[in-house]
Amino acid sequence: MRILFVGDIVGKGGRRVLREQLPRLQSLHRVDFTIANVENAAGGFGLTPKLARQMFELGVDVMTSGNHIWDQRDIYPFLDHEPRLLRPANYPNELPGRGVVTTDSSIGVPVGVISLQGRVFMPSIDCPFQTVKQILARLSEEVSVVVVDFHAEATSEKMAMGWFLNGQVSALIGTHTHVPTADARVLSGGTAYMTDVGMSGSYESVIGMSRERAIERFLTGLPGRLQPATSQPRLSSVVVEVDPTDGKARSIEWLGLIG
Repeated sequence: MRILFVGDIVGKGGRRVLREQLPRLQSLHRVDFTIANVENAAGGFGLTPKLARQMFELGVDVMTSGNHIWDQRDIYPFLDHEPRLLRPANYPNELPGRGVVTTDSSIGVPVGVISLQGRVFMPSIDCPFQTVKQILARLSEEVSVVVVDFHAEATSEKMAMGWFLNGQVSALIGTHTHVPTADARVLSGGTAYMTDVGMSGSYESVIGMSRERAIERFLTGLPGRLQPATSQPRLSSVVVEVDPTDGKARSIEWLGLIG
């Protein structure tokens, strides 16, 4: 089976390129299941229920997120209502939503999706390593194909998680830093890995945000509200081919910046 993972959708430009390119990519690459990170979809900060519904209608099967999922408070009740929208599993259980879901692909094969957040240079939350260990102890009895979105800042933490989960999950895809890395590969145990898949939004920007405002902040050191850039958006994604019988990845391909 073939799984498409779309990197962080940033603002209006990211939503537009998803709408324009997703059907073509799904058809061209014979995609059976689609995952997208959506934590920056609403103006670069968070997600709204309306936008979540629109992206489900476009053909996204499961949406993952990260630290910015909490930026729009009207998403909180939706997180409890919609199991296919995930927040990182290693936030406290008392918070809205959940960090793992299992749902069927278009060919009937169930896929488990886990959303995790790193702790290096990030908010201090529960340990992602211990959290995913506990989740997999339950999930491994239910499903063979498992994909993890690790939303983290430090490449070292992402690489450590990749090796920690090597052979236990079908794919570990990194998000959050918005810059694609040149290390997509299948690890020795059959886990597809990429440190960061990159963002879906304007690359005529500073990690998706207006160049002028970002540069001003660097020059002055003063705080200021960033705005998503919208020009020439590109979609960044990977396709992972997985053997549904044992959940092992056979290949991973970064599809480049498409727009």
